[in-house]
Amino acid sequence: MKLIVGLGNPGDEYQFTPHNLGFLTIDRIAKGLEIEVRNRQCRALTARALIDSKTMAAEAVLLAKPETYMNLSGLAVRELVAEYQVDVTRDLIVIYDELDLPLGTIRIRQRGSSAGHNGMESILGALGTDEFLRIRLGIAPDRKVADSVKYVLTPFRKAQFGLVDEILDTAAQAVEVILKEGPAAAMNRFNRKNDAAE
Repeated sequence: MKLIVGLGNPGDEYQFTPHNLGFLTIDRIAKGLEIEVRNRQCRALTARALIDSKTMAAEAVLLAKPETYMNLSGLAVRELVAEYQVDVTRDLIVIYDELDLPLGTIRIRQRGSSAGHNGMESILGALGTDEFLRIRLGIAPDRKVADSVKYVLTPFRKAQFGLVDEILDTAAQAVEVILKEGPAAAMNRFNRKNDAAE
C-alpha cells in the first residue's frame, strides 16, 4: 500500500491558501482517478485507488488529507502508517508547500529536515525518521512579505490561479512518475529545471 499524504488545514477559509497546496494536490490526483477523498479514518479524509505502478501491476494507493490542522499532521500520518502497516522509507509520499522555493517550482527529496515547516516537523517527530519521500511545492512570494504566517494563510490572488493550476498538474504528474518509474526517475525529470531556484 502506497500512502500519499497532502498537508493542509481543514476548513473553507484555508482551502485556496499557499499552505494548502498539499490538500489541493491530493484533490487533483483524486479528480484524475474519478474518486472523492471523503472517508474519515485515522484523523484524516482518505480515498483508496488502484494505480498502475513500476511493476506494471495495479498498486493499492491511499490518498490522505489529515484533519488535525497543519501543526499536528504527524498524529494522523502515524495512525495511517500503523493502520495500513506502511513501509515509510518505501511507500510514504508527503506533499507540502515550501516557502524557500519560488512559486511554481517543485522539488522531490528522499530525506531531510523540516526546514522550519511545522507540518513536516510534526511528521518527523511522529515517525522518528526523515527517510521518506517528499514533494515540496514552492510558494515563495515574488516580493518580500513582512508576515510569512499571514502570507501562507491568505488565499491566492486571482492572477496566481493559472500558475497554481500548473503546479497542481505538475505535482500530480510527479506522483504518477514516482509510482510508475520510481523516485530517481521523478527526481531526474522534475528537479532538474528547479536546480537554479534553490
